[in-house]
Amino acid sequence: MAAKAAIASACVATFLLLLKAAAAWQTGSASMLGSLADTGLDLVASLVTLGGVRIAAAPADFDHRFGHGKAEAIAALFQVVLISVSAIGIAVHAARQLTGGAVTGDAEYGIGVSGVAIVTTFLLLAYQRRVIAATGSVAIATDNVHYKSDLLLNLAVIAALAIDQFAGVRGADAVFGIAIAVWLLFGAWSASSTAIDQLMDKEWPEEKRQRFLAVAAQHPELRGIHDLRTRTSGARDFVQFQVWVDRNLSIFEAHRIMDEVEAKLAISFPDVEILIHPEPEGHVGKAFRTATGAPREEIA
Repeated sequence: MAAKAAIASACVATFLLLLKAAAAWQTGSASMLGSLADTGLDLVASLVTLGGVRIAAAPADFDHRFGHGKAEAIAALFQVVLISVSAIGIAVHAARQLTGGAVTGDAEYGIGVSGVAIVTTFLLLAYQRRVIAATGSVAIATDNVHYKSDLLLNLAVIAALAIDQFAGVRGADAVFGIAIAVWLLFGAWSASSTAIDQLMDKEWPEEKRQRFLAVAAQHPELRGIHDLRTRTSGARDFVQFQVWVDRNLSIFEAHRIMDEVEAKLAISFPDVEILIHPEPEGHVGKAFRTATGAPREEIA
């Protein structure tokens, strides 16, 4: 499903690229040029996203026991770099246009192209939202950020051309071009955080961690939970933690309890890979006593 969304994104970007190239040539608008550059990067980013999604969907193998989910985060970071480079180039061009006093033309054509782009982008965003809700794909989510910015970007192009030509406010187009560049940089910064968090194995949000602990602690034979560790890779979550059980239980009985805890957690947290290590009540393993200061959760 994520791969289909990436293909749809690439097709939309190709269509808009051709449309905006003609409009940028016809109008000479800095804001339209910025929109064109952004769409060109969207196309490259969508192709990278497609590759990342396909790699991430590959099953775990001997060399990648935890799967290939981080390929999505790598693809997302590549997109961020492209957006940043594009934004800087747009800002430089707009500044030169502003100081050089360049004049835009044929506003009607540019506005019409931007209108078509808005409708096309809106349809793509609606489809992407469904895919993100179903898969949790970070690469598609980053792609979605691009196209959300495109809606505002195309509106800005319409406003820039209208103010510059119809209202006679010269330089408005260049000012809007600079504003678009700033917006793109802000979007790139925001989009990078999720990808970096995944690559750095950042813990789940505290609210999600507490919900997980609450469900796990419901089993009556658990004497405590500690050393919960969580991370996300692509569309998959991974959790490991230790539990205390009655020290007189047999291995068979302890294993039964672990299976029951996992089955309960699977209801509230589907598609999460869980690793549980049982210990005699009160015991703390040496590996965790010497851990680098990571916080410990304990539910007695």
